[in-house]
Amino acid sequence: MASAFSTEEYLGRIRKTKQKMAEKGVDLLVISQPANMNYLTGYDGWSFYVHQCVLLHQEQEEPMWLGRGMDANGARITTFLTEENIREYSDDYVQSTIKPPMHFVADVIKEKGWDKGVIGVEMDQFYFTHRAYVELERSLSRAKFSDANALVNWVRVVKSEAEVEFCKRAGKIAEKVMDAARKAIAVGVRECDAAAAVAYAQYSGTDQYAGDYPAIVPLMMAGEATKTPHLTWTEKVYQQDEAVLLELGGAYRRYQAPIARTIYLGKKPPKLLNETASVVLEGLHKALDTIKTGVTAEDVEAAWRKGIAHSTVVKESRIGYSFGLNYPPDWGEQTISVRPGDKTVLEPNMMLHLIPGIWYDEVGFEVDASVRVTSGGYEHVYNYPLEFFLEE
Repeated sequence: MASAFSTEEYLGRIRKTKQKMAEKGVDLLVISQPANMNYLTGYDGWSFYVHQCVLLHQEQEEPMWLGRGMDANGARITTFLTEENIREYSDDYVQSTIKPPMHFVADVIKEKGWDKGVIGVEMDQFYFTHRAYVELERSLSRAKFSDANALVNWVRVVKSEAEVEFCKRAGKIAEKVMDAARKAIAVGVRECDAAAAVAYAQYSGTDQYAGDYPAIVPLMMAGEATKTPHLTWTEKVYQQDEAVLLELGGAYRRYQAPIARTIYLGKKPPKLLNETASVVLEGLHKALDTIKTGVTAEDVEAAWRKGIAHSTVVKESRIGYSFGLNYPPDWGEQTISVRPGDKTVLEPNMMLHLIPGIWYDEVGFEVDASVRVTSGGYEHVYNYPLEFFLEE
């Protein structure tokens, strides 16, 4: 196994990140978000349940990986880093109440002489705990700490051509995943058995490309559960004349391709569901038609609202966000949100996931489009019909 990209690509990403660091006045960046660690070094392991990080300093070209001893060989296998920049801590640091892993991190920072400047930390990431911050701050009293929460995320928001290719491969897997779901879901089938078919398609991938675990598990809401998003499967069997909302995904080398559709198990959906589906699809097409280089994220959302203004459909939450490289629990990049007030100007090779889901007490409906921004518009990451599926 080797790094997913060339060393030159990683070094280019590092240069862009250091430029952002300089703009923010950050000398040292402590990176704990797994996707950001991967983005800058190639590191790829299911080790984010223990403390680990990447250190990036303005005065050193190559980052440093710091993590648990048993994971150090994973860094040697998956990253481009040289041996001196892979540092491992002993296992008595793991889940210790008296020997926090951030003490090891602080010791390395002191050893390198990086403890006197401005240290940026990812203050609002899933894997950077309150205690981690407290211990770092306590151990590095001569440093000044700065919130650099989404600094690397914003560097990641514009993809390289190589990253675009990985997203497209994930899209091919997503097509197969949705096909598997539609084939498996039928009246009398247990939800868990349909989920198993989805998972098989996600992991097996295509004949050319191995699938990966997506950053979000299959979300599969049926019957009463369609009044809300973000629920998973049960042992319940699918019933005649009920809707099934699917938010699934394909993944390749941790690059994601979200895909969402709605199925109705019957010939005649309720009137409200039919009307909602029609309006949402109309609004989604209007939003897509707006996407091109130079428009803003809020312009795309405004086109959605204008497209559904003739209806009674109202969506209070955002209708989309940026995506790409990610790990559980989310495939969103925590940067662009397609909603009023987000004035991010779209650039070529940004990736947007538009998912204007609607959830009423009576019915729910989901459909999406995962797209790449181009100079003159957009292109879909996968080729799948934008429609409401009736499965008899």
